[in-house]
Amino acid sequence: MCRNLARKLPQTKVIIYDRSPEAINPVLAAGGNVTMSVPEELARQSDVILLSLPNGDAVEQVVGAIIDSIRPGTLIIDTSTSPVDTTRQIAKRIEAAGGEYLDAPIARTRAAAENGTLSIMVGGNRAAFEQVLPILECMGEEISHCGPVGSGQVVKILNNMVLFQTVHALSEALAIASLAGVDGSVLFDVFSKGSADSFALRNHGCKALLAGDFPPRAFSTDYARKDNAYAMALAKSVGVMPEGAKLLDEVFNRAQEKSLGEFYFPVFHRLHEID
Repeated sequence: MCRNLARKLPQTKVIIYDRSPEAINPVLAAGGNVTMSVPEELARQSDVILLSLPNGDAVEQVVGAIIDSIRPGTLIIDTSTSPVDTTRQIAKRIEAAGGEYLDAPIARTRAAAENGTLSIMVGGNRAAFEQVLPILECMGEEISHCGPVGSGQVVKILNNMVLFQTVHALSEALAIASLAGVDGSVLFDVFSKGSADSFALRNHGCKALLAGDFPPRAFSTDYARKDNAYAMALAKSVGVMPEGAKLLDEVFNRAQEKSLGEFYFPVFHRLHEID
């Protein structure tokens, strides 16, 4: 995402920070007007700050570290996936400090992040959204304004909830078909021509489940369980019993117990073999 910003906005000063040099070096090497700084100094120099962090706790920690350094009118865009209530509380803190906050979680695959074709779901002030749209378009091809602050998180969390359940259904279908004597590639090919076709089938199904490819450092089981927990908390807050999400929490828990937490989340397919 940072490399795409640097490439597509070559005249814009881009200041980056990450705890990992392995993450920073490729961005610096990509060219453009890119420098590195610590969070507090980065905040003092920036008109727009983008966050991409593992969870809501990390977002709260980073915001706490930079909030006294932001300038009036600073616009903070959080592309992380965080709990809705946490997002709205952080937005109030930023607004009290003179800034503005957009939640802008992202969806799709690692390849989409590299190619700048993410789907980005944005919550917050409409005028602020339109102001930063050219920045978001460097990273995504589908940019949706979903409503006031927190709305982007609601849509992203529910997007992931549906995705996880769809991939789980594909995993079960593949296991059943294989044991019943039908080749998995035939099953998914026929699925793709009928009502079972989906983004999840064409990506998570064909490229991960069918190929048995569950690399580490992709969107892991640990991250998926975290997002699924956010979905359950959101459902509880509005009085809905999320039966499917509860089932997936049990599946993710079993995968973690089998030391699969760091692997790409469709790895729960291996539970059919282990169990």
